[in-house]
Amino acid sequence: MLTLFHAPRSRSSRFIWLLEEIAEPYEIAYVSIRRGDGSGEPDPRNPHPDKRVPALVHDGELVTESAAIALYLADAFPAKVGPAVGEPGRGAFLTWLAFYAGVIEPAIAAKWHGRTETDALAATEYASVERRVLQALEAGPYVLGDQFSAADVLVASMFFFSRELSPKGPAVDAYLARIVSRPAYQRAQTKDAP
Repeated sequence: MLTLFHAPRSRSSRFIWLLEEIAEPYEIAYVSIRRGDGSGEPDPRNPHPDKRVPALVHDGELVTESAAIALYLADAFPAKVGPAVGEPGRGAFLTWLAFYAGVIEPAIAAKWHGRTETDALAATEYASVERRVLQALEAGPYVLGDQFSAADVLVASMFFFSRELSPKGPAVDAYLARIVSRPAYQRAQTKDAP
């Protein structure tokens, strides 16, 4: 059984979407978390070591951190949300998962905190994100080209969360329109809060 430990309107929301894409049985355990504004409390039922979300438990195995959960689910349910080991596109899939965690999210955070205006390295990293995202989305409908994957769940969810800070252009707008039209995405939106 898959159990997602989830706090509404948080980074765990995207994993409801990913679980809907996988279309395997799962449960949502709604938990409270400490929010950025200081509200909320850590929930003792949450198995995440830092009482954050997302946290996923699958047959007793705990997985935390967004890129790790995305990869775990792609590997646990082959051919649903990412190329399996040995399949064409696996390298690009892993690259996008790592690029999201190591570059996209920190670059968006730097822009949010204004560091891209004062720090040349932060500005260069953000420009790298813009260039690579636009390149990928101008070449294909998804970051892996024709294939939707868990990498799209991470990338698109970040862009929805911080649209004003994300790369701009018709390719990104069309990408996000494709994403919101996905039935799994629409189902997930109804389950974000109990």
